[in-house]
Amino acid sequence: MNKWLTRANRRLTLTSAAALLVGAALLGQILGFMRTQVINGNFNSPGHITTDAYFAAFKIPDFFFYTIAAGALGVAFMPFLADRLEKGDRKAVWQLTSGLLNLLGLIMAAVGVILLVFTEPLIRLVIGNNLSPDQMHDAVLIMRIVAFNPLLFTISGILTSLQQTFGRFFFYATAPLLYNGCIVASVYIFRNNLGIVGLGIGALAGAILQLLFVLIGLSGMRFRYVPTIIWNNPEFRRMLRQLPPRSVDQGIDSINSIVETNRASTLGRGSITFYENAYTLHLVPILLIGTTIATAAFPRLNDRLAQNRPDLFRKDFLMILRAMIWIILPVAVISFFTRAYLARLIYKNIAPEIALIFGFLVGAIVFRTLYAIISRYFYAQKDTKTPLMVSIFAIGLNIYLAFTLAKPTAYGVAGLAIAQSVVATVEVFILLTVMLWRDHRLFNGEFWGGVVRIFSVTGFTVLTTYTMVTLIPLSTSDRGFSTLGAKVLSIIIPSLAVHITISAIFGIEEVQPVIRKIKQLALKPIRIQ
Repeated sequence: MNKWLTRANRRLTLTSAAALLVGAALLGQILGFMRTQVINGNFNSPGHITTDAYFAAFKIPDFFFYTIAAGALGVAFMPFLADRLEKGDRKAVWQLTSGLLNLLGLIMAAVGVILLVFTEPLIRLVIGNNLSPDQMHDAVLIMRIVAFNPLLFTISGILTSLQQTFGRFFFYATAPLLYNGCIVASVYIFRNNLGIVGLGIGALAGAILQLLFVLIGLSGMRFRYVPTIIWNNPEFRRMLRQLPPRSVDQGIDSINSIVETNRASTLGRGSITFYENAYTLHLVPILLIGTTIATAAFPRLNDRLAQNRPDLFRKDFLMILRAMIWIILPVAVISFFTRAYLARLIYKNIAPEIALIFGFLVGAIVFRTLYAIISRYFYAQKDTKTPLMVSIFAIGLNIYLAFTLAKPTAYGVAGLAIAQSVVATVEVFILLTVMLWRDHRLFNGEFWGGVVRIFSVTGFTVLTTYTMVTLIPLSTSDRGFSTLGAKVLSIIIPSLAVHITISAIFGIEEVQPVIRKIKQLALKPIRIQ
């Protein structure tokens, strides 16, 4: 047991951390797809969509979690821990962590009570009277069951942020798998008695198990909990001053999600479910590429600034940003051309609506992925205000576009997806402009030359993917994992092969690790006993 904990808690390199996070995120997304497919298969069918209540029930708890707590987790918290750790002051690290645990724990416990007492009026703020009485009843029950999930997620988030500061990502990466696993299990356990309300029980059980698993990770760190809120600590107060901008930033995103749910609820039964499923599908590459790589890189960026090496900070940032661009562009191309295949593979009977919405979300895939590392450029410098101000503008634009485009006389529920892609693009370009204005030397000729070559390579990827979709079309009779999966792989493999090959021909640096790994696997000798 001790040897296992030692391996799980050892400090990882950037490459190893990214590999672990990508692997865990991939497994998490597979579980997430399984969860969605199981839920749709048991509770949804054409003309009979019942999961609108399930999605609506989580909007207010998520709003409180992201507004109050999520801003403290990671980007506004870890830089202060990194400073203390760089100076070898572990006692201060324990004090800062404990102080934040105690403060946010009390606040989120009070939030749980509010969610429990005022459940129905809070849900009506989200969807008004657009759910049927039965669906409203289910939504109220589910929200009451998960009322204290924000508290559990807050504790887990602070503890995993602490572990990431030490370069330890195992429990952060794998704990969320328990959450999805519990929801999947709840479908089979409760579908014949509690129905969709059982999903709330699965979500609560998953949050509890996730926290217990994260606590195991502390046993290898000699963490010393301090049962006080250290108000007299200047650094703790300085850290708290950094939280409101980031918290408001996260809260604005949650308000935007609430507005989108409200707009979808006015477009007919099932619209909430269609949009939420497509939105979940578009999050997959963002989480697998953007969030995982940015999360793995963030401690290193913090370390560079803590070491007073802005030159290395700039170099590492550009390296990571360009690698993200090289990875996400072919993924976006493949996602667009295979949207109908993926939707039918994962969501089965309600695929056409989801495929349409997902197609309009491809722009958001690219720019939300890039935003993951671009925002951390500011957070590593303890600047949470700039991303906040840009987000306020972006979310305001998104709400305006949602009301303008998501109408029956315009684009319907697909208008929400169009708004997301437009806003993601605008937000990233504004932040890039600010970065360039602050540091004229940041984006050098070498970086832009590499980006131009990456876009040139992506043109070949577009041509290849389009050709493969033409040669292997989706038929109305195509059903089942083996049939659809074979077609999707037949499109993906040649597209990625062309992207990698042309990248090597164009001399793009980002392809070299991939080429080395392929050579290593291909030329690895086979041991014969």
